[in-house]
Amino acid sequence: MKNRILALLLSGALALTGCGKGSTKAADKSSSQADSSSQAEMLTTDSEDKLGFAERVNSSIEASKAYFESGEQAEQSPLWEESRISEMKSASAELGVFPAFDDTQAVYYPTGEEAYEAMLDELEKAQDFIFMEYFIIDQGEMLDSVVDILTQKAAEGVEVRLMYDGTCETTGRVPKNFTKTMEEKGISCRSFFPIGLSGSENYDNRDHRKLLIIDGKTAFTGGINIADEYINKIEKYGHWKDNSIMIRGSAVNSCTVMFLQLWNMDEKSPDWDKYLTAESAEGSGLVLPYCDSPLDSDTVGEDIYIDILNNAKSYVHIMSPYLVLDDRIETAIKAAAERGVDVSLILPGIPDKAAVYTVAKTHYQSLKNSGVKLYEYSPGFIHSKVFVSDDNRAVVGTINLDYRSFMHHFECALYFYGSDVIADIQADFENTLPECRLVTQEVIDELTLSEQIQGGIFRGIAPLM
Repeated sequence: MKNRILALLLSGALALTGCGKGSTKAADKSSSQADSSSQAEMLTTDSEDKLGFAERVNSSIEASKAYFESGEQAEQSPLWEESRISEMKSASAELGVFPAFDDTQAVYYPTGEEAYEAMLDELEKAQDFIFMEYFIIDQGEMLDSVVDILTQKAAEGVEVRLMYDGTCETTGRVPKNFTKTMEEKGISCRSFFPIGLSGSENYDNRDHRKLLIIDGKTAFTGGINIADEYINKIEKYGHWKDNSIMIRGSAVNSCTVMFLQLWNMDEKSPDWDKYLTAESAEGSGLVLPYCDSPLDSDTVGEDIYIDILNNAKSYVHIMSPYLVLDDRIETAIKAAAERGVDVSLILPGIPDKAAVYTVAKTHYQSLKNSGVKLYEYSPGFIHSKVFVSDDNRAVVGTINLDYRSFMHHFECALYFYGSDVIADIQADFENTLPECRLVTQEVIDELTLSEQIQGGIFRGIAPLM
């Protein structure tokens, strides 16, 4: 009992402070395979071990692969060869599963407030089903307004599913009886892998995805969660700058499958085909929806970012709330800048995690020395996750520039090539830049000795952050 209590305290503390396992995904997978027999022997009726969780998730992900479309139509597009999608898919077994589409339109929302209004409008139109999957939901005006519509739609006979990460209960964002309350309103509701007295080593594999799918015809993803700070109804770290993107067209089917991957992990008779109802839409360019799992050896999210950096010719513009880099991504960022590419990053001016912000600053000097331009968003906290390059490639989704997104979390994003929406994403970067301060050598020199020491210590345990 004492060991189980200590495990709970440790897992809860790490979840609250943003720390977790230090191993890479490849090492996790190797360890899981090596320990599978001994783990199985350790199963008890009142605890769920790493193997049990990983097996259920991986089984559902494996089943989902049969429901992704072939993507043959997009491969006939004149943009296909130059898009690098084929090369990226060839380099990653997991990314190879996801099809690209040439019949999907997109609308970009540069603020959480604009995205919120669009989400409410689309929710009101639901006729068949609503799927929602968010890392954070929190009590407040935003959640209340969403739940009001979900309740109304459930009463009309619309199938409604809501899934949120289990840390929302640990941190007190929702009460323990929240799922029961939602069920009473006709909303199927699940907490993804709640943290409890389980002793599971997978407590840090959180569901960081943000997905809203309506009738299989419309999908949203991006940075915003369902909490008031994301739409600036409350202020936590100055002004909260976020984003989202909505798509219509065949690519929505991939988003639906991604939602069902984690929802169906505990379904005895999962239904997939019923919800794959996307219709072709007139769009421009190519779009590739993709997701990443911490339970395999591929680092899909990081690999796509690196491919953009390695193949950029003019610029790569990035927005990210965090900057906790491993050698691979830092090398790619610096190499792009050193060959003359304009590599510019917008980071928070007011951080939400002091320790993580301290680590970010340890990268400043090295990046600046290579010619990378660093900016801090003066009004507050930037939570958008954006890569945009050369007016022809962009990624919008949930993937931060940190170990947690690359190694520990379930993530999702949309990759665009040659799409009209890329101009809107780039415009968001350009419009945000005047509100930022350039990180000059003088700014870097202002770091106190204490900050430098703390940064060095925290950087040493960066894989845990």
